[in-house]
Amino acid sequence: PEFRELSDEQLRDKTVEFRQRLENGEALEEILFEAFAAVREARLRESDQRMFDVQLMGGIVLHEGDVAEMKTGEGKTFVASLALYLNALEGKGVHLVTVNDYLAQRDAEWNRGVYERLGMTVSAIENMMPFAERKVAYEADITYGTNSEFGFDYLRDNMAVSLDGVVQRSHSYAIVDEVDSILIDEARTPLIISGEPEAAAQIYHDFARIARALTGVAHDPLLKGGNPDADYEYDEKHKTVAPGQASIAAAERALRLENLYDPRHSQLVNHLNQALKAESLYKRDVDYVIQDGEVKIVDEFTGRIMEGRRWSEGLHQAIEAKEGVKIQEENVTLATITLQNYFRLYEKLAGMTGTAKTEEKEFVEIYNLHVVEIPTNVDVMRGDKNDLIFKSVEGKFQAVMRDIKERHEKGQPVLVGTIAVETSEYLSQLLTRQGIPHNVLNAKEHASEAETIKDAGQRGAVTIATNMAGRGVDIKLGEGVVGLGGLYVLATERHEARRIDNQLRGRSGRQGDPGESRFYLSGEDDLVRLFAGDRIKRIMERFKIPDDQPMEAKILSSQIEGAQKKVEEQNFVARKNVLKYDDVMNSQRMVIYEQRRAVLEGQDMSDQVREWIDEVVSRTVSEFTQEDYAEEWDLEGLVKQMAALYDTEVTVDELREDMGEVTRESLVEEFQEDAR
Repeated sequence: PEFRELSDEQLRDKTVEFRQRLENGEALEEILFEAFAAVREARLRESDQRMFDVQLMGGIVLHEGDVAEMKTGEGKTFVASLALYLNALEGKGVHLVTVNDYLAQRDAEWNRGVYERLGMTVSAIENMMPFAERKVAYEADITYGTNSEFGFDYLRDNMAVSLDGVVQRSHSYAIVDEVDSILIDEARTPLIISGEPEAAAQIYHDFARIARALTGVAHDPLLKGGNPDADYEYDEKHKTVAPGQASIAAAERALRLENLYDPRHSQLVNHLNQALKAESLYKRDVDYVIQDGEVKIVDEFTGRIMEGRRWSEGLHQAIEAKEGVKIQEENVTLATITLQNYFRLYEKLAGMTGTAKTEEKEFVEIYNLHVVEIPTNVDVMRGDKNDLIFKSVEGKFQAVMRDIKERHEKGQPVLVGTIAVETSEYLSQLLTRQGIPHNVLNAKEHASEAETIKDAGQRGAVTIATNMAGRGVDIKLGEGVVGLGGLYVLATERHEARRIDNQLRGRSGRQGDPGESRFYLSGEDDLVRLFAGDRIKRIMERFKIPDDQPMEAKILSSQIEGAQKKVEEQNFVARKNVLKYDDVMNSQRMVIYEQRRAVLEGQDMSDQVREWIDEVVSRTVSEFTQEDYAEEWDLEGLVKQMAALYDTEVTVDELREDMGEVTRESLVEEFQEDAR
């Protein structure tokens, strides 16, 4: 009531008051209820919608840095605005992360009026946004965008050559919408910024010539010490080569090198190995074909050309050089980070989704996020029917078509969920033959996808969608649909993750609407076949069940759920292993990025640089003075290396003259002084 009596100006001034109180030492928690009351009042004035108590509960969970599990249609967009406003009061800039540009723009616009009534600025970043606009967008109190946009901006900021080229302010607080999709399904996807490499086609041609002139012999395990007549050996089974002394000498002569295995030439050793592999192990019209002037890989199992695929580590280029076609350089990775490690940069992270409880273990272990289930404002009235299991895929689809036709004829809207795009296209053909009008969604066009999914609740609508299509968009029921039983969700397969199935079910029965869901399965579906196929087949054959007659046994559904749990666990272990690997890179990345930032900010790094110089000089002197006697040391090589590193101008004669007796310590001292 207190906030209802405020004028618009007084309500806006509340933000100034809250910020002042934070500056005076109050904590966010102390102003939480007043801040939420201000947002609730602003929302009421802006759109005549009063937020429910359960939504305020969701806001508290998000503020505390946890995952709020909220069912479809419970107003996650509104809930996020509570915690975003509260945390934006600190003035560091907060981020709302969602799955596509369309939702980022839509949610920013939906909430703009509320934020502006409270004197807050809001923006959305999107793909291909000009740099100047992007920089302004990050200056806003609240910034909406996709996971990849935020992640790539972080990488680009850490490649900037001045502070003017940096767009992000800080990583103080973020809410991740559809948190399971971003932090789990896409967690293993690394964000990579690539750059064009320096053109080095000539080096591949040089090594192709060297390899052509050499004699290779198949490796014989019975011949100890190798074949004396061979320049190199190759092993077809393991696809490896072993260069002999003759091939190394040939490479050194051709490239005018003293020692191919000098650490500075490690890349050349790889070039030699790949050229020998290309010459001896990879056969034209067997392993690859030449088509349109390009080397194209042939799949050894199917015999089909694998379009767009290339061998790595310089092998593809070596084969291109061998065949005399145009050499396409490999891109060089300039910066990379996994989404897991990007989101762990935030001081406080929160998330929301309709389905997270099944993955709580992963959220806690990787991100330290606990999942809190928020009760629905109105009880869910949807009826989730038992799975129907058929003997064959054909039998399953015959039954699916009968069910769709029946419901379509009485006007009940049907949402058909598929896992694969091919299945949705196959079903579309079947429906077209039956003359049933329908829409197909393959998660390709986000904006039109949202429009289509919105209409899926209209009378007589039939919509086929891959499971992830249209996330973040509510399906509202059309006129008269409630009396027909609401939206019917028909799934043609179980996904390997239970929460994806739960999401699909959750499309129906929003905010107390009636609804129904049912999964149609067959003994030939991948998940069923791998984990329960034999048992189902035996039962059906024993009872002579026809192809299109289903079984509805709770025990089989439980078995499939057990299979899903196994797959989820395997995927979790795989993601954990990727993270372990990236953690090593991450610790190095953090050190380098911190030092880069210090340089950009104009901090005095001279002590640090002197320390690095001393370390490098010490290590370099050790490399060239490994022998016991000073007479055997490679002083010539040392002088050259130091000149290359630090542009020093000392000669060997000057060293001997200056030092009298040359010791490792005196060399280190001399070069450290010169290098500085």
